[in-house]
Amino acid sequence: MKGDFVRKPYKGMNRREFLKKAGAAGAGLAVAAISQPVSAQVTDTLPRRVLGRTKEKVSILGLGTAPVGEGPVGVQDGIRIFSEAIDRGVTYIDTAKIYGNAEEILGHIIPKRRDRLFVVTKVSTDNAAKAEQSLIESLRRLKTDHLDLVHIHSIGGKNLDRVLASDGVLEYLLKQKETGKIRFIGISGHNRPANFVRMLQTDHIDVIMCVINHADRNIYDFESKVLPEAIKRNVGCAAMKVYAGIKGGFRNHRSGHIGCATEPEHLPHAMAYALDLEGVNVAVVGPYTVKQAIQNVQFAREYKPLSPEQHASLMEYGKKLAESMGPRYGPVI
Repeated sequence: MKGDFVRKPYKGMNRREFLKKAGAAGAGLAVAAISQPVSAQVTDTLPRRVLGRTKEKVSILGLGTAPVGEGPVGVQDGIRIFSEAIDRGVTYIDTAKIYGNAEEILGHIIPKRRDRLFVVTKVSTDNAAKAEQSLIESLRRLKTDHLDLVHIHSIGGKNLDRVLASDGVLEYLLKQKETGKIRFIGISGHNRPANFVRMLQTDHIDVIMCVINHADRNIYDFESKVLPEAIKRNVGCAAMKVYAGIKGGFRNHRSGHIGCATEPEHLPHAMAYALDLEGVNVAVVGPYTVKQAIQNVQFAREYKPLSPEQHASLMEYGKKLAESMGPRYGPVI
């Protein structure tokens, strides 16, 4: 759905009033336009969807920042890549302290655009003390005093008993939500869908971010194992790895020239596959270059649901792709 780009994140309140009330990808199809000098002014908009029970309207394309942050990309080039996406209407910004200098780069962009961005970061730990250190650092680097969403990252690799303990990360984030430092709590990860389901059943999770694409539906299958539980609880969903990730998986994240596992001609349909799924609100894609950032926006702007023939063709392609890739993100169970 479309609407005015400048959102009103606190439903009629400014940020200070809200805080007081609250507790006080890699392949290159040609693109038509190469960027103009970046400014803080919005040049365009994108369709938006409501992010589950957060009730926030976010762009259907999210900006993934790991490829740029993990480099090798300089700060000024990173600013340009991120700004190209944001100035074309991307409002959902996904980052993490572990993504190299991604948060530092965003810190040059966010202050002038804060009120119209939905800023997401992650804590990669199971305990409160480490989560506090991580969150303080993220707020400093991002140059903001609050975050819209914080994920407990790599939930598939966590000991959930520790995550849910009295001194665990979830309890800490719930306290930060009460104070207004964070607005919503999420979980993100690549494997063990059952861990997502258990966390959703706590009813403290507002958003999930998981691997959703035409190939991994044959491997991890978050589509049938996790999405129904999220839909049942009106939990928002951000799909990641919608192009099936970079060839070779994590080990090649610093080698953007290798390209996506999905071939270029299938990229628009790959994004459409994720956005077609009931319960998916945003597709997060991390560009390595300005050209890719613009291309992703173009795909999102031109998105329309796949026809039955297009869907069947993509599913056949994805099944073959899955056979060659296997469970590269870790255990399925």
